[in-house]
Amino acid sequence: SRAPAISVSAESCIPAGLRLGPVPGTFKLGKYLSDRKEPGPKKKVFSYALPPVFQVRMVRGELVDEAGSSALEWIGLIRAARNSQEQTLEAVADLPGGQIFYRALRDVQPGEELTVWYSNPLAQWFDIPVTATPTHDEKGEERYICWYCWRTFKYPNSLKAHVHFHCALSHGRPFLHHDH
Repeated sequence: SRAPAISVSAESCIPAGLRLGPVPGTFKLGKYLSDRKEPGPKKKVFSYALPPVFQVRMVRGELVDEAGSSALEWIGLIRAARNSQEQTLEAVADLPGGQIFYRALRDVQPGEELTVWYSNPLAQWFDIPVTATPTHDEKGEERYICWYCWRTFKYPNSLKAHVHFHCALSHGRPFLHHDH
């Protein structure tokens, strides 16, 4: 069994384009992604950047948590985004196979949770599906279906993670789309 999810949120504004990292350890973003948010401990992080309207001071251009720990100590706790609407960060690499960083897609507001998903080039490098096309169930709600095992998901990134990490029937085959 795995540890409960930790919610990492911004204590102050994190500016668009800010890079965090590199991400330490083995990179398996989304391996434990679920369709539902699991409650768990919360951690707040501060953006130490100019201008000083962020109510914090510049400290070596780093993003640090409330205890002053650098991103290397908590970056792996950031949850995978279930869809693009809740995504605040994207995982990027300077070159294929290089170190991985998280980049803020937009200004992240105080109190907002940090969530991350693969950039398209990084997803392609790791053979993670880039797109997922929804179908609609009998209630008219969007659902995402694994075309290998027919398991259904509420969110596109949950399906993508399933296909890459968990679906025994998909391994060794490319991801199929509705038009195939």
